[in-house]
Amino acid sequence: MFEIKEVNHKKDLKQFVDLPFSIYKGNAFWAPPIKEDEIKQLQPETNPAFKSCTTKFWTLWDGRNCIGRIGAIINHDYNQKINAKMGRISRMEFIDDQNASAQLFSAAESWLREQGMTAVHGPLGFNNLDNQGLLIEGFDYQPSIASVYHFPYYKTHFEAHGYQKENDWIEFRLTIGDTALDKARRGAEIVKRRYGFTVKTFPSTKEMQAFAGPVFNMMNEAFGVLPYVTPFNDEMIDYIRKKYFRVLDPRFVKIIMKENEIVAFIIGMPSLTEAMQKANGKLFPFGVFHIMKAMKKPEVIDLLLTGVAPEYHTSGAAVILFAELQNEMVKHGITQMETTGIFEDNHNVISNWKNFPHIQHKRRRCFVKNL
Repeated sequence: MFEIKEVNHKKDLKQFVDLPFSIYKGNAFWAPPIKEDEIKQLQPETNPAFKSCTTKFWTLWDGRNCIGRIGAIINHDYNQKINAKMGRISRMEFIDDQNASAQLFSAAESWLREQGMTAVHGPLGFNNLDNQGLLIEGFDYQPSIASVYHFPYYKTHFEAHGYQKENDWIEFRLTIGDTALDKARRGAEIVKRRYGFTVKTFPSTKEMQAFAGPVFNMMNEAFGVLPYVTPFNDEMIDYIRKKYFRVLDPRFVKIIMKENEIVAFIIGMPSLTEAMQKANGKLFPFGVFHIMKAMKKPEVIDLLLTGVAPEYHTSGAAVILFAELQNEMVKHGITQMETTGIFEDNHNVISNWKNFPHIQHKRRRCFVKNL
């Protein structure tokens, strides 16, 4: 048996954050996070998500070596939304040892049961902008920094401990070609004339940040029916704006307007996967250099978020979004786009890819288990 320890102190939290760097050392596909950002994400003093979530985190030890970790989260807003008592497992990592994973799952499940939860699902984070899902297909492809990477054996451990499929996200690699460009441009002009839509672009990060609040308010409305989603309040929106919007490239952020109303938005970002690998968890002294270089001369665009207001779902607004993003990519000689996770039954979005040469190369799963 191994020793399991609750994360209570800053030293424990650092060990929790450090573990994946040991698990995936030398792996060509894992994209390390910035350690300082991860530590802030897991502290109530620096993450307002803790105000609506109850959490507990553990590490697992074999003597002096940390060999596993797991978190348990109760998102009270989500449980109120679905009228259920669901716990979440989060950020689990472990060596390929059934006894090790069994102790981790047992610790999280026992605590969630003590809190009155009747079922557990995951991997899930605090909210839908936190890491979600377990990679179960596509182990030989690099993820976007908004996605996840796991070794193939993780799925076996989940299933061995009684977890079953709840939902899958699938991911695509799209290639921009003449057919997609021409069709998108023609379609975009038709939709603009029909609905009187205009496109808002941003010459600077400062101007883009001013739209964070309206974009996320619209996203609350557009994404509210999706699994695992809870609305972002003003404090969370400000937290997200400061954390993410300041590093976005305004060239690849487009908003559709009808008069003064936001109809839809798309947020792309130069792929930072290889830059994050070179940074290896640290911004300084060289991490910032690698990230800035990747932002300046991108080869792949990661499609982070797309949203359309519910009343405009059938308007064709998405056609304009993709036409605008493709045009921007062409200006900079970029032909590859990486999507983040899309629910496998979201056929409306997936049908947009039929005009692109594409591959569906990755799949992530959220598992569920009764307690």
